[in-house]
Amino acid sequence: MACLSPSQLQKFQEDGFLVLEGFLSSDECVAMQQRIGELVADMDVPLHCRTIFSTQEEQLKILDSRDYFWNSGDKIRFFFEKGVFDEKGNFLVPPEKSINKIGHALHARDPVFRSVTHSPKVQALARSLGLQMPVVVQSMYIFKQPHLGGEVTPHQDATFLYTEPLGRLLGIWIALEDATLENGCLWFIPGSHTSGVSRRLIRAPGGSVPVTSFLGSEPAWENSLFVPTPVRRGALILIHGEVVHKSEQNLSDRSRHAYTFHLMEALGTVWSPENWLQPTAELPFPPLYT
Repeated sequence: MACLSPSQLQKFQEDGFLVLEGFLSSDECVAMQQRIGELVADMDVPLHCRTIFSTQEEQLKILDSRDYFWNSGDKIRFFFEKGVFDEKGNFLVPPEKSINKIGHALHARDPVFRSVTHSPKVQALARSLGLQMPVVVQSMYIFKQPHLGGEVTPHQDATFLYTEPLGRLLGIWIALEDATLENGCLWFIPGSHTSGVSRRLIRAPGGSVPVTSFLGSEPAWENSLFVPTPVRRGALILIHGEVVHKSEQNLSDRSRHAYTFHLMEALGTVWSPENWLQPTAELPFPPLYT
């Protein structure tokens, strides 16, 4: 079982992230990749929903009018890289090479991803971290396409998924292909999870425009502080909700597939009503322990 040793727990508490190599077998990785291949082959995305995904502020302005993104918390939806559509929304590259990510409810809406998310290994890992009532708040399959996969600028996950008190959000990031320096592995600032959240993405009350705005600003993080974290296929990286991390553009000719989801300790925690993502009547945040 995937229980953490005392030294691993201590390292996670000090650094704000922890690598667990070999968490999934290559067969388990292949099963998820095959399932994603089926979803992509069957995808039917209306022209007006062909949404480019980026954490950059100008992209959020474009997204403001796009319910496709804002209402994706309880659905399986497709988001695309820059430069893959013409002005009419037709694909300029093969559709399977155009996707940035699929989100945000694979963990609930797809049986393959549900079984991985709620697997005995993941439950044992959460228990060894002391989580008493963890719920799954969202999930994503990230492609990081060859030559197209854009950078993800330095950020804290709690900027987008804010809790009161802080420290109740945990990211689980699983490499389904090797993540290397060339294809855009994650980079972290060790210990950066201890000084709160520098900015928050706030969703405006119903009907307001723009839909979202940022409170605060992202500091100009010194590049030299970041530590690259290349991992092999099957590795799991635990990500504290407030640790600063990023990934570079994929300049290689190999993709960097990953499955990631976020857990929240629900016991004594308030999920901010201002977060862009909210539980719905159709999909309350499912408990991890089944």
